[in-house]
Amino acid sequence: MHKFMRSIGFSSFESRKKLQELLADVVMNSDRRSIAMNQENVLLGEFSKDFAEGLGIAVCGEFDDVDKFTYEYYYPYLQGSGITSKEDITVERHADKESYAGVCDDMKVGISLIFYLKNKLPYVKAQTMNKLPIQGTTLTLSALSAGGMVMLPIQKDKEQMERVKQASATRNSLMAAARKGDEDAIETLTLEDMDMYTTISKRIQKEDVFSLVDTYFMPYGVECDQYSVLGEITGMRAAANRMTGEQIYVLTLYCNELIFDVCINQRDLYGEPQVGRRFKGIIWLQGQINFPTFLSAELT
Repeated sequence: MHKFMRSIGFSSFESRKKLQELLADVVMNSDRRSIAMNQENVLLGEFSKDFAEGLGIAVCGEFDDVDKFTYEYYYPYLQGSGITSKEDITVERHADKESYAGVCDDMKVGISLIFYLKNKLPYVKAQTMNKLPIQGTTLTLSALSAGGMVMLPIQKDKEQMERVKQASATRNSLMAAARKGDEDAIETLTLEDMDMYTTISKRIQKEDVFSLVDTYFMPYGVECDQYSVLGEITGMRAAANRMTGEQIYVLTLYCNELIFDVCINQRDLYGEPQVGRRFKGIIWLQGQINFPTFLSAELT
């Protein structure tokens, strides 16, 4: 059973028999079907079905010579909203199955974002048609969480918010310069990090860490696409799984200047979410590459 199935309202599906019946229903009564031929001339297929608005299950596999579909794996998903990043994206195939991981080096986060690629078949089509690399793509991130809590925000006035915004813009420009080998920018960033470490070391003795840290985005565990996050809730909606009736929250987070949606089962969230409060939890990061308009119709 996939760990994050409970995030979309399937916390009670624990037996293998019930899971197989569910996956058969997804294939037989899918909302969307996609096929693509890979470079080894294997016809890949993906069947997906929504169980609430924007969230559901995808079943992936391949077709044989007589068009019989063979199931390989499945995953729960959340369709994100908006554009999270416009930075370049690198895609690599997983070693054990025909699934893909994406890597996005966004300066705002400070680390390489590794995510599970949801729309793999358009990428496979582009790869087979020798259209890679594609310029002008954007990225929409979303995430599933199996446990989290709601925290109160840090109070800031308009002057403080403006100061933080300017400092962030300055740091991003320095990071861009440092990537190009600017030694002055590298030295400035190093000194800023040392000053920040000294300041936090002094304040942490008398203040709570979450009153000092507004948001964070950190790798979690040994799996490269799972993260520990703390972000401000800028939007939210409630949903219900049509099959199980379990209640779900879809939260829009502002985290390290990234904006993305997180889906969590209501019973796994400690606290009452509201816009302006903060969400802290462990997430499985998913991503969808948005191809340019002139290619979208050809690849989908």
